[in-house]
Amino acid sequence: MFARGCNTMLTDKRILITGGAGFLATSLTAQLKDRAVHLVRVDRPGTPFPVLPGPASISDVEADITAPDAWDRLLDGVDVVFHLAAQTSVYVADEQPRADLDINVLPVLNLIETCRRRGWQPAVIMAGTVTQCGLAPRLPVDESCADRPITVYDLHKLMAESYLRQFAAKSVVCGCCLRMANLYGPGPKSSRADRGVLNLMVRKALAGEPLTVYGDGMHLRDYLYVDDAASAFVAAAEHRERLSGQYFVIGTGTGHTIRDAFGLVAERVAARTGRRAAVQHVTPPASLSPIEERDFVADSRRFIGLTGWQPSVALSDGIDRTIEWVLGQGDKRG
Repeated sequence: MFARGCNTMLTDKRILITGGAGFLATSLTAQLKDRAVHLVRVDRPGTPFPVLPGPASISDVEADITAPDAWDRLLDGVDVVFHLAAQTSVYVADEQPRADLDINVLPVLNLIETCRRRGWQPAVIMAGTVTQCGLAPRLPVDESCADRPITVYDLHKLMAESYLRQFAAKSVVCGCCLRMANLYGPGPKSSRADRGVLNLMVRKALAGEPLTVYGDGMHLRDYLYVDDAASAFVAAAEHRERLSGQYFVIGTGTGHTIRDAFGLVAERVAARTGRRAAVQHVTPPASLSPIEERDFVADSRRFIGLTGWQPSVALSDGIDRTIEWVLGQGDKRG
């Protein structure tokens, strides 16, 4: 079912990006800044926005999107919303479930309610996570995998996605969710130690610090370069009519063990600097979430078939680009 009023062009559109100063948003803005669009980046008060000059008109707005009335100010005249803002730590969500609900679920519901009340119908492209399905019984994982979230964080992300899909089916909004695999690449540091782990390993290796692997490190991950993730969001916006009311698993389709990925970081940093960081295996802490001990590889063929999107950056190349970016920033520490 397609939502009414959506079209596939972005030219001259007003595009709102929540979490606008964050990691994925920075790459997304970089991909849109050379288009004839008006970008509105929204983030928490006091958050510095990266400067990304280009032909696009870019406005930066400080706002608390957990406030129900915030959307009345933000959504007026908006054609596309990239909803990227979130609390992203599994551990914080477990410790503070009500606060996580307020940050990760209620803003989506308030956005939808505002649209319904005001008669606005933007396209909403929401960032999800592949861990929403829980511990997948088979690999690779596609949209047919049953959702059995095992963390509060994933439960809340699934709730927010479900609200969006439900109201997209009713044509209140035009919307879909992209569930992202493990992101890495150039961009602002994650505010949480359990996110942006591969980037953290790059910084540690450049600083000459050991890279720590829990256990044997044989769990599989699908590492998605941030620019490839951003291009998936652009593709979703351009094809939003046919994607509305659905969710999609977004990754490269290639699995790497954590041990091999960290070893590749050490190897590529050594090739660039002549200094190889040690890779140390340690006993996992008792507090480690079971979701960390999963295997995951994405099957994104459905999204690829509907949009033509393709991931283009292999892990080794992406690590090299991340190394160069970190060196260019002059800040090696995580």
